[in-house]
Amino acid sequence: MKSSIVRWLRQAFCFSLITIIASIPLTSFAHGVAGQRFFPTTFAVDDPFISDEFSALYNSIKINDDAGGPRVQTSSLDVGYSKRITPTFGIEIDESYQNLRTDGDGSVNGFGNLAVNVKYQFYTNAQHESIMSVGVSDEIGHTGSSKIGSATFSTISPAFYFGKGFGHLPDSVSYLRPLAITGVIGPNFPTQKTTDGVDNSTSLTWAFSLQYSLMYLQSAVKDVGLGVPFNRMVAVIEFPMETCLNADCKNQTTGTVNPGIAWIGKYTELGIAAEIPMNPRSGAGIGVFALFHLFIDDLFPKSIGRPIFP
Repeated sequence: MKSSIVRWLRQAFCFSLITIIASIPLTSFAHGVAGQRFFPTTFAVDDPFISDEFSALYNSIKINDDAGGPRVQTSSLDVGYSKRITPTFGIEIDESYQNLRTDGDGSVNGFGNLAVNVKYQFYTNAQHESIMSVGVSDEIGHTGSSKIGSATFSTISPAFYFGKGFGHLPDSVSYLRPLAITGVIGPNFPTQKTTDGVDNSTSLTWAFSLQYSLMYLQSAVKDVGLGVPFNRMVAVIEFPMETCLNADCKNQTTGTVNPGIAWIGKYTELGIAAEIPMNPRSGAGIGVFALFHLFIDDLFPKSIGRPIFP
C-alpha cells in the first residue's frame, strides 16, 4: 500500500512538472529578494527563502569506496518543486534519479528517497538585505530503490537558514557591496538506531555560499558597462559541509568547495559549478553541477505562482 502511494505521488509530481514546463512563455523577482538584493538559488546549499519554483539539478562525481573497493561514479538528476502556502510559509518536495557506475562492475539505477521540507521565513529586512528562515525536512525511508542504497529509515533535519547582503558597506569599499552570504545549519537525526548491526549516525550540516552579484554591481553600485550575458550573472562559491556526531565516523567531516556561476533571466536561472572534494571521504575527483530553475511566482503571479492563502 505504501509503495503504491509513493508511486502515485511520483507520477503526479512528474506530470505537474511537465505541465508547468510546457506552459512557459518564450520570454519581478518576487522571491529571494531583500531590498535591492536578489539571492539566486545555489547548487548544494539550501535557499534561505521560500517561493514558488521548480528546479532541476544534475550532479556527477566519483566517490571512493569506504572499504577500499573500486570507485563509484555517482550521477543524479534531482527535481524539486516549492509551493508557498502563505507569503511566509511553504513546502518543498524533492526527488532524485541516480546512476551508480562501479569501475569494472557495471551500473545500477534507481530513485532516491523522497524528501519533504517545510520552511517558515520569519524575517526579511530590506534595509539590511537580510533573510532568515527555519524549517524541518524529512527524507522518507523506504521510498527509494534499495539497488542504489537508499536508506530504509527516515532522516529528520531541522535547520536554520540565512542570507545577508553587504550593500550597507561605505563608499570607500563600494565594489564590495555586491557581496552576499547565505547558509544553513542544522542536525540530521536518523529514525532508526542501527541497520544490519551498523549504527546509523547523527550528523550536523553546516553549509554556506559566498556570492558576488554583477547584477547588483550594475544596478546598485556603478554601471561598469557590462553587456549581455555578464550583466545578469552572479559568481558563487559554496562550502557544503557535514560533520558526523557519533558512531564509527564521529568527528569526521565531509564536504566540497563548489565554484560556479549563475545567470539570472526574467523567469529562469541557469548555473554551472565545479565540485571539488575537501578530502578522500568526500570524493575521488572533481565533479560538476548543472542547474535549471524556473521562477513559478514570476511566471504565473495571479494563479499557481501565488500563495494558496495570500
